[in-house]
Amino acid sequence: MTDTATEQSATAAASGAAATEQFRNKQRTGTDGTDTRRVDTLVTELLTAAHDIIRRHRLTYTEYDALKSWLIQVGEDGEWPLFLDVWLEHVVEEVANESREGSKGTIEGPYYVPGAPDLPADTALPMRADEAGTPFLFQGHVTGVDGTPLPGASVEIWHADDDGYYSQFAPGLPEWNLRGAVTADGTGRFRIRTVQPAPYQIPTDGSCGRLIAAAGWHAWRPAHLHLKVSAPGHRLITTQLYFKGDEHVADDIASAVKPELVLDPGPSADGTGREVTYDFVLDKA
Repeated sequence: MTDTATEQSATAAASGAAATEQFRNKQRTGTDGTDTRRVDTLVTELLTAAHDIIRRHRLTYTEYDALKSWLIQVGEDGEWPLFLDVWLEHVVEEVANESREGSKGTIEGPYYVPGAPDLPADTALPMRADEAGTPFLFQGHVTGVDGTPLPGASVEIWHADDDGYYSQFAPGLPEWNLRGAVTADGTGRFRIRTVQPAPYQIPTDGSCGRLIAAAGWHAWRPAHLHLKVSAPGHRLITTQLYFKGDEHVADDIASAVKPELVLDPGPSADGTGREVTYDFVLDKA
């Protein structure tokens, strides 16, 4: 059931402002430490590539001015986190995790919020009493690459609701709706009851939406669960899990789907919804 106020107020600007603030908070707690030689190399090659595009396609001043206007508007809309996470992050993730032996990762996206409620190994995510959607049981086992169970592993999970909205990025939703940090049991196992999320379009009323329309693209992401899985002495994995049969698994606007990340749920044992088992394998730190 769509909350009318949520639907009307979940604008690109509001969502972008929230994503920008979350990113700024993340940066305040991190360190830069990037070598100046790396900055020089990366920025020089990025600009050289842009220069090559201008020359090869004979960019006009009309097109250049349109580009400048659009870039300025992206910042004013607060949509840089959305733009970068949708169109660039999947390649950064690919490079950063190319040496992993364990589970596959993919993009974090712009809607992560740290500090989700701590939950036990067998649990239900926080949700409204009348939460719409198909009941969904997500369960599995966290191990190391050698198969050793990882007791007390952290399985942080968040996802959109049945209308495609994320708590803290659309009004009218409880603060931690469909978000939680689950601690696996003594054998590394977890059971999480939630609802199956819906596919959704990234915000289209802002600058990113104008780019999508101008290029003739679609704005859809397939339905997915977001996860961060970690354990002491092991590398954290950030990933998303998708659903077999979703029409946008093959053409995700964010190019984040990998075959290993597609779930194939079946009917739940109690007949009330769907369930799936998915195990996580973590690399040594």
